[in-house]
Amino acid sequence: MPAKTAFGLQQTRATHTPRLQTAGTRAFFNIAREWSLTDDQQCVLLGGVSRSTLRRLRERAQAGEQIDTLDRDKLDRLSYILGIYKALQILHPDSESAAAVIKRPNRLPGFNRHSMLARMLAGGMADLAFVREALDHQRGL
Repeated sequence: MPAKTAFGLQQTRATHTPRLQTAGTRAFFNIAREWSLTDDQQCVLLGGVSRSTLRRLRERAQAGEQIDTLDRDKLDRLSYILGIYKALQILHPDSESAAAVIKRPNRLPGFNRHSMLARMLAGGMADLAFVREALDHQRGL
């Protein structure tokens, strides 16, 4: 039976293919580099993985090796992070600007003048969803 994704869409087993897990993981590490995230921040965003797990994932992604070990939580987190990145790129096409926006204090409701990154680093799936929804709202979606 298909499960629902974080966006409420029907999800089939095909979305868990190693090819998509590998591409999502590689994209995550590219985003982390662009946003200048520390290893500790990356561990939190991936749901509290250990540094050794983070290192293994990074090495496999950089080597172009297949990744097929991500659980549902990590896949949903990757989905939110990729969506946040995409929304930032649409709102702020200059990559440097988008990377700065995510770290800047935010006056939007629910951020209490903390940055989007700070909200994301609270660690919960709901925090990632909140940032994604705030950006989608800014885009008029």
